[in-house]
Amino acid sequence: MLVGGLCMINSIHAEKFPYKDASLPTSQRVNDLLSRMTVEEKVGQLLCVLGWDMYEIKGDKVIVSDKFKELVKRSAAGMLWATYRADPWTKKTLENGLNPELAAKAGNALQKYVLDNTRLGIPVFLAEEAPHGHMAIGTTVFPTGIGLAATWSPALMEEMGKAIGKEVRLQGAHISYGPVLDLSRDARWSRVEETFGEDPVLAGKMGAAVVAGLGGGKLNLPYSTIATLKHFLAYAIPEAGQNGNYATVGERDLKQNFLPPFRDAIEAGALSVMTSYNSIDGVPCTSNHYLLTDLLRKEWGFNGFVVSDLYSIDGLHASHFTAPTLADAGRQALQAGVDVDLGAEAFATLCESVYSGAVSECLVDSAVAHVLTLKFDMGLFEHPYVDPNEAKTEVRSEQHVDLARRIAQQSVVLLENNGVLPLSKSIGKVAVIGPNADNQYNMLGDYTAPQEESNVKTVLEGVLSKLSASQVEYVKGCAIRDTSNVEMEKAVHAAQSADVVIAVVGGSSARDFKTSYLETGAAVTSSATVSDMECGEGFDRATLSLMGKQNELLEALKATGKPLVVIYIEGRPLDKVWAQSHADALLTAFYPGQEGGMAIADVLFGDYNPAGRLPVSVPRSVGQLPIYYNKKAPQNHDYVELSAAPLYEFGYGLSYTKFEYTDLNVKKVAPREFEVSFIVKNIGNVDGDEVAQLYVRDEFASVSQPLKQLKKFTRFHLKAGATREVKFTLGADDLSLVGMDGKWTVEPGRFLLMVGASSEDIRLNKEIIVE
Repeated sequence: MLVGGLCMINSIHAEKFPYKDASLPTSQRVNDLLSRMTVEEKVGQLLCVLGWDMYEIKGDKVIVSDKFKELVKRSAAGMLWATYRADPWTKKTLENGLNPELAAKAGNALQKYVLDNTRLGIPVFLAEEAPHGHMAIGTTVFPTGIGLAATWSPALMEEMGKAIGKEVRLQGAHISYGPVLDLSRDARWSRVEETFGEDPVLAGKMGAAVVAGLGGGKLNLPYSTIATLKHFLAYAIPEAGQNGNYATVGERDLKQNFLPPFRDAIEAGALSVMTSYNSIDGVPCTSNHYLLTDLLRKEWGFNGFVVSDLYSIDGLHASHFTAPTLADAGRQALQAGVDVDLGAEAFATLCESVYSGAVSECLVDSAVAHVLTLKFDMGLFEHPYVDPNEAKTEVRSEQHVDLARRIAQQSVVLLENNGVLPLSKSIGKVAVIGPNADNQYNMLGDYTAPQEESNVKTVLEGVLSKLSASQVEYVKGCAIRDTSNVEMEKAVHAAQSADVVIAVVGGSSARDFKTSYLETGAAVTSSATVSDMECGEGFDRATLSLMGKQNELLEALKATGKPLVVIYIEGRPLDKVWAQSHADALLTAFYPGQEGGMAIADVLFGDYNPAGRLPVSVPRSVGQLPIYYNKKAPQNHDYVELSAAPLYEFGYGLSYTKFEYTDLNVKKVAPREFEVSFIVKNIGNVDGDEVAQLYVRDEFASVSQPLKQLKKFTRFHLKAGATREVKFTLGADDLSLVGMDGKWTVEPGRFLLMVGASSEDIRLNKEIIVE
């Protein structure tokens, strides 16, 4: 039996079928291959299986595991996910996981086994998490999404995309999960850190730039990946801030705010979209035919593939209760427009559904064609293998590490400064205190692999790179959450002996091996252990206050009377009310990545002039949530006990210099096109970056509109005393809205143009008439 099967495989491999002919058009190759596939082989291409148990390391070699052999024999799955992933959930560590060289060897071994041991020799796709760097051992760790967005620099995002794509492809993988384009309006939600913030224009521009860097859909390029956009749709606004909860959002809001970032990234070349766990108006996003077929494919012309989030098809049966059985869940998702099952439980039932007539084989063929098209376009049939030596020498290169530092520098947001910053390197003594001052993993955020100790730079290490060891005293003071082993007296003593105190507080998404995880990978809160983790997938908050004894630590340090610099390392905008009024300087670096400590020190000591801008509104209280700058009219009014305004507004950020805006000029170049220009001057004594922002308000419209909406922005460098003319072009897309009929339109009337340094710091404005 086995000998006969091998003979059949060898016979097919020896024959030159049209699908193996690289000179033929992709569509012809796809059709030929489909015509030769059994139902089982077709369904196999729609299964994306968890991959970290599919290999075994044998010294300096990597072989396929028995589990992978059984998988190939049973279903010949067309994709593996997270094969190279290492974290407490996968139980892969620095000791038993794959470094880049071994990862490349693992990918080669998997491909060779599939090509040699399946009837048609279809190569396997390897999909990897890569929202802020490839989530694998030995790769470059960039700031998380919210920090990336704080740079307001699409050019940097494109550079980062190129670096991520190169590292993913050098190791033999093909699909990069990310960027995350969810619009975040509720800081309680556990995954704010992964997003580009609350604004569709900022998120769209940043996401499109990442996709362009990843190859822009040109799969014939050597380091181009298939970018998978997450999560479709409205995932970041769950009721009560609970991950995966129902999203309360109207159709017009979806069209004007939540869909445009995805459309921008698809136009930039993204070829994969991931569904989200939530439902909208009672319809789970993983079975939403309107979103996945009518809009994505028919209206937008999307020609890639749709993948479910992990086990989200199963969730139609087990979480949303819209499918009585797993087979029904698989059928619903496929018919809605899902092509690939991440987790591969529900779609494994599709063979039976096809044979019973519950699912049309034509529908399966369509999904398979979406997958096979990209395999052919990427050239996997001709070039399935990579060079492990290139992976060994070029992953996490010096250039990529330097890029991580530059991005981290540009992501730091200076919120307050009474003149204490920048610090002098001739300062007498500095006390570096706090739970995030010297904790490597707390710098990195979720979706990060274990790191060699030498790879991650903390704030303490950054400060020590600027000063001598005799000038610096470090005390942890307390943990993020744990209230035992508090060093309050020791911290106060260090502060009293210093000329300035640098207190580094905030949160953590650092996973550990004591935390429990759901089968989706989301973390589970527990009273059994108290880790630092208070953010990251599954760690939703009811409050935004600093946890543990951090507030008491800050108050004790302030009581010493020494200048106090407070730095937040955080995955969401935590409560900063006390710090705003008591700190001499206040900064947030979000999760700044592996070079974050060096970047923060560059800012503290004036080697880099901060210019990060907030991509989210920072609330005064959880009672304001959801809070976001571009809410629809009417204007908020104050609460009985609290201002309705955010503590810090969207687009806000200070500098060590000041910029002056003058000479706003608006020129009509077409009935619905305007050229907007103005002059920005650096009127301070320090060179620095500015982020100029243009907001628009449709003063009277047929439907209620935001009082202010970002339309254009640019980050640029100006030497002290220098000026620059900034020009933006506003077109019909920038002036349009979704009207009463649910369609995009430009309504004639008055529009107010507002130019400034943040959504509240408007320096210039002018009214225009749109005909």
